[in-house]
Amino acid sequence: MTKNIAILGGSGFVGSELCRRLTAEGHKIRVLSRKLASATAISDLPNLTLHHCPEYSVSELTQATQSCDVLINLIGILNEKGRDGSGFDAAHYTITQNALQACISNAIPRMLQLSALHADVDGPSHYLRSKGKAEALLNNCHDIDITIFKPSVIFGPGDSFLNRFADLLRFTPGVFPLACGNARFAPVYVGDVVTAMANSLEQIDSYGNSYELCGPNIYTLKQLVELTGEFSGHPRWVISLPPTLSKLQAMLLELVPGKPMSMDNFRSLSLDSICGECTPCQTSLESIAPTYLRK
Repeated sequence: MTKNIAILGGSGFVGSELCRRLTAEGHKIRVLSRKLASATAISDLPNLTLHHCPEYSVSELTQATQSCDVLINLIGILNEKGRDGSGFDAAHYTITQNALQACISNAIPRMLQLSALHADVDGPSHYLRSKGKAEALLNNCHDIDITIFKPSVIFGPGDSFLNRFADLLRFTPGVFPLACGNARFAPVYVGDVVTAMANSLEQIDSYGNSYELCGPNIYTLKQLVELTGEFSGHPRWVISLPPTLSKLQAMLLELVPGKPMSMDNFRSLSLDSICGECTPCQTSLESIAPTYLRK
């Protein structure tokens, strides 16, 4: 059935792919965005409209989601401007809270939430704790059919993970010192994440459930950076730093504009981003990453 779907974060990396998938399936999409200029890549998609929501307030979201059947929240940040967690709470918890209230006000029966592996109110970082608070809020709501997706790091054209390392390697001569090189990941392809979310719209069994999303293989961060260098044509000697130097590197990079790494990232990396007992997605890193990193 064709649905009216509101998407928060629809102009981002995952959101753009999801919008293309859902419009191709005939759904009518409303992308709610703080900055309409950031949504130019999807603005020409059929059956898609853009709605300006500069604050993502309850009133804005309620107005923009009238007559919708589904609300999808993809909003997430990897770093905040400060260091006290308030930026993470605002992005992950408060916006989720406002979106949930908009669903209740407009009697929207269905909601999808993109969270993260190991999101927990008692997690080691502000990032994981804020994601965990949002999950706890949604799990305590019994008026709406909610499904939560918890991916490992997501890769694909336009990602902010492998592409960032590719840029760093390009301008790093010879040796690349890497913090937390032994941290483990199970990278999942953005297309597989989008498929899981799109398919869940009609899956009654997914109501009220959470799903971990991981790729078929597990890598250390050092291995991922080495592969990125190989795929992008800038191989480097990657040296994994010990814990003390890893922490020092995070402290220093936190002061660099754009925060290539932060202490909050360092704390998140204390937990391996790998799934438990679940069926992994099948698209491998090696089959996709070379096609866009070589460019």
